[in-house]
Amino acid sequence: MKYTVSVVIPAYNEEASLKELYTRICDVLSACERVSDFEIIFINDGSTDHSAEILHALADEDPRVSVITFAHNRGKSAGLSAGFAKAAGDLIFTIDADLQDDPADMPDFIGKLEEGYDLVSGWKTERQDSTEKKSASKIFNRTVALTFGIPLHDFDCGYKLYRAPLAKQLKLTLSIYRYIPVLAVHLGYKVTEIPVHHHPRKYGHSRYGFTRYFTGLRDYLYVIYLVKRK
Repeated sequence: MKYTVSVVIPAYNEEASLKELYTRICDVLSACERVSDFEIIFINDGSTDHSAEILHALADEDPRVSVITFAHNRGKSAGLSAGFAKAAGDLIFTIDADLQDDPADMPDFIGKLEEGYDLVSGWKTERQDSTEKKSASKIFNRTVALTFGIPLHDFDCGYKLYRAPLAKQLKLTLSIYRYIPVLAVHLGYKVTEIPVHHHPRKYGHSRYGFTRYFTGLRDYLYVIYLVKRK
């Protein structure tokens, strides 16, 4: 079976990586036998660098590229929601704009989805981030897995593949995009994960900050409320 594919990419001040990411995605999906056609949707989330000019130049050159622009930074939940609403593909990928995720893994996601799943989440088995970030992620993932009884290792990985009906049913507020597998299971969908390649950040720097711990607690309690209220 062949699919039309949408790739949704939230981007905030990632000017150095955008052209390379676009090229690598095009190369992989053009060569993938399971893909009949594809589109790439960039969400420019209030970037203050040259991301806007770069993205609009790509869209002018390639009709498969479209750009959603936010006047100010609204966060990943808003970006994903806008991308999902616009996506026209049978399948929808999400991938971060920083080149740490590898587009070469895309065919493996599709193969896994065809085993009968609605969402395939990436699992960064060899995560190339700081010790602090890896430690916090390990605690987060273990806590979420135990709380909700879902045996995944990497809930927060931005690299995912969705069947379109699932993606379009999600209602993402605050920063609960980190809990998308939990929300999907709660909605009755089948979820799994696959190991993915993860690379050190090539350009720029991570915006991981201390305030994330406070927002993380808020989002954790909110998702518990969403799931347990029924």
